[in-house]
Amino acid sequence: MVGVNQDILASRQAFVRTRDMQFKSGTSGHPRKREYFKLFLLFGSTEKLFPSSRFIALSGSTGICCLKPNYTFISYSFLLWTILFVVSTGAVDRLAAVCDAFRHAWKGYKEYAWGHDELKPISRSFGEWFGLGLTLIDSLDTMWILGLKEEFAEAKDWVEKELSFDKNVDVNLFETTIRILGGLLSTYHLTGDQLFLEKAKDLGSRLMPAFKTPSKIPFSDVNIGKGIAHPPRWTSDSTLAEVTSIQLEFRELSRLTQEPQYQEAVNEVMRLVHKLPGKQDGLVPMFINTNSGQFTHKGVFTLGARADSYYEYLLKQWIQGGKAEDDLLEDYLQAVEGVKKHLVRQTGPSRLTFVGELSHSRFNPKMDHLVCFLPGTLALGAHNGLPGDHMDLAVQLMETCHQMYQQMETGLSPEIVHFSMQASDGPNLIVKPADRHNLLRPETVESLFYMYRFTKDPKYRDWGWDILLSFNNYTKVPGGGYTSINNVRDPVNPGPRDKMESFFLGETLKYLYLLFSDDMELLSLDKYVFNTEAHALPIWPSPPK
Repeated sequence: MVGVNQDILASRQAFVRTRDMQFKSGTSGHPRKREYFKLFLLFGSTEKLFPSSRFIALSGSTGICCLKPNYTFISYSFLLWTILFVVSTGAVDRLAAVCDAFRHAWKGYKEYAWGHDELKPISRSFGEWFGLGLTLIDSLDTMWILGLKEEFAEAKDWVEKELSFDKNVDVNLFETTIRILGGLLSTYHLTGDQLFLEKAKDLGSRLMPAFKTPSKIPFSDVNIGKGIAHPPRWTSDSTLAEVTSIQLEFRELSRLTQEPQYQEAVNEVMRLVHKLPGKQDGLVPMFINTNSGQFTHKGVFTLGARADSYYEYLLKQWIQGGKAEDDLLEDYLQAVEGVKKHLVRQTGPSRLTFVGELSHSRFNPKMDHLVCFLPGTLALGAHNGLPGDHMDLAVQLMETCHQMYQQMETGLSPEIVHFSMQASDGPNLIVKPADRHNLLRPETVESLFYMYRFTKDPKYRDWGWDILLSFNNYTKVPGGGYTSINNVRDPVNPGPRDKMESFFLGETLKYLYLLFSDDMELLSLDKYVFNTEAHALPIWPSPPK
């Protein structure tokens, strides 16, 4: 929580801990009700704690409560009643709240990190990764979608006058493709402005040296000024996700420029991976060697880091290309069956469905937050005519991803959870101390967007609203920006990490806005496919049969 009078807060913390222990016995163990009670104890006198605030948004599974500056609550029950009252009157404009969040994040970036890659909102400074204005470019299409014309015009002016790829700098092929190339292409399609296409062409040509390997599997890093590519310093391998999650962008660049080399390079990667031995029922290892073109570290299978977007891009390439590429569909359907056979399990206590990992035939009930992309991808496949049980699994996994937020004291998911498979009354979710951080990731709200678009079930909007409120409560920084945090289990001291990832503006807030929008034609999923950084690219017309 940010902006709190720290002296008063400190004086209440011991009291909160004591009373919270007493309160647990009467709440059926529901962590969110305990959290409301703690918030009431901490903020009973909001005039002293927030003397300049017009209102304070509190997180919760039922909605928000607006605490007026000169008001003191009498009891917990009155607090809960007020929350229910606000929800029942529909008093909150959720789209406006997303716009406010974006403006606040952008304010910090503009004031303290303009033209740099990332904002460090606590220290009011910036971090540099590639030196290419990563946050600015990642945010362009979000600003356009939200109708933030003034902010967009300022950012476009920077792209036109300051953005240059003629720099002696090593960039990661995958990250640069999904964030910068994807961002430029998406913004071109939304605006029709040739500036963004010209910048995309320049960048795409500078990334091509990465494919000059013996196997045609690209190196992970490329110097865009010198035209020299190389593997990362710690290995000669590339990760599967990185080499198979650049296809949407390079294929679209070829279509727009009528220059086939971009599409040919990435299609060759998919052809090679399609034929490779070492898969297990469609599941792929995490690493591939750029010299031999073979899988390495075989026997380890995950839908988390280093493999996740391989599966996502199988489906999305098939959709992008007008559903004409049978190998992509075959690989995707096999992979989903492999996931169901080897990785899907249920917890013992509450039968929550989750996706674990497999290491040399040994199952590990570990799930990265990154895996929460999967409900949305499964739902997208079902919407495009794939088996109905894909949607059934999507619904179950969406509930689990929701619980990864709901069962945390801050209402925010940790980076990694482990699940209990023991038949007991204990917790379903176990979070190790090293995994308690939250990076403002988008995967859950991304899937909520897909699930709402295809089902119109309002609960998915409510779940997204809860997440936005929790971001505001625990990650919003007064001077501008949002910060990742160290501990989602400690609402009193969540531990800001002083970093706002570019994907918070490029993905998280964009998907929340689309989730809350009633305009189903706004980036219709029958006309656009989103890359793994939430940049929308058009679906191509189906080729003649």
